[in-house]
Amino acid sequence: MLVLTLGTAAGGGVPQWNCACPGCSGARAHPDRRRSHDSLAVLGSGQSSWFLINAGPDITEQMEAHPELRPGAGGERTPLVRILLTDAELDHTLGLLRLREAHHLEIFATAPVRQALRQRLALDTVLTPYTSITWHDLPPAGQTPAVTAGIEVSAVPLSTKRPRYASDALEDDSWVVAARLHDPAGGTTALYAPALAVWTEGFAKEAAGADCVFVDGTFWDDEEPRRLGISARTSTGMGHLPVDGPGGTAGWLAELSARCLYTHLNNTNPLVDPSAPQHGVLAERGLEVAQDGMVIEL
Repeated sequence: MLVLTLGTAAGGGVPQWNCACPGCSGARAHPDRRRSHDSLAVLGSGQSSWFLINAGPDITEQMEAHPELRPGAGGERTPLVRILLTDAELDHTLGLLRLREAHHLEIFATAPVRQALRQRLALDTVLTPYTSITWHDLPPAGQTPAVTAGIEVSAVPLSTKRPRYASDALEDDSWVVAARLHDPAGGTTALYAPALAVWTEGFAKEAAGADCVFVDGTFWDDEEPRRLGISARTSTGMGHLPVDGPGGTAGWLAELSARCLYTHLNNTNPLVDPSAPQHGVLAERGLEVAQDGMVIEL
């Protein structure tokens, strides 16, 4: 299985268009620090077609940046795009509109995410004049998985956090999930959790059995949003466990045998600066920060 990190930033990217914080200013001065919205492309062993996990507003630029995701020789257009969604947030779904030129879209999502996109955002109504859509259920881990492009995919329920446009919807712990990706041909498993509000028993179990784990790295510490004045809530209060400090994920990840990488970095996180000392803190624990364009072979 090949895992390509198309993007590694939280909503707004790095730099964020309306922000001049040190992270954004640094990315403008040093283009190699730029990060696009978090997303993956995955290729199963022996397969020729990739599928995507999440589709942010820059999804087409992300795909165009990688020749392996462009239409093949003799193919005028990409006939099919497969996308797995980990939640219904705008920064993970706006790119679906930009994929309207595809002949067909296959979208894997949990029931509340699917309902929010189809009913609240009227995605079918907007897209079907341009392309056709097939919706697939994303079953919970432990049940018979869905299969796409040779990979068995399932969801690890994480939290009831709903996007603002669906804040009045019914609570369900599959509003936000981690994507479990198992390659039966290669025997390897990856876990992708760009939003992680609680370190649940279910997530801990799946992480312990994975070969590679991508985890929410939105904020370095719990007080970062309040300290910098971007929110009255803490990192945890915003639905993102911090990387470091009490309740931080670094301690749990350091105990895993899997390769562990942080993604979904906010522009305020010091980790967006490659010279920040926090990188050394993670390296001492055997942990990494994912970069846009990384290819991981499992």
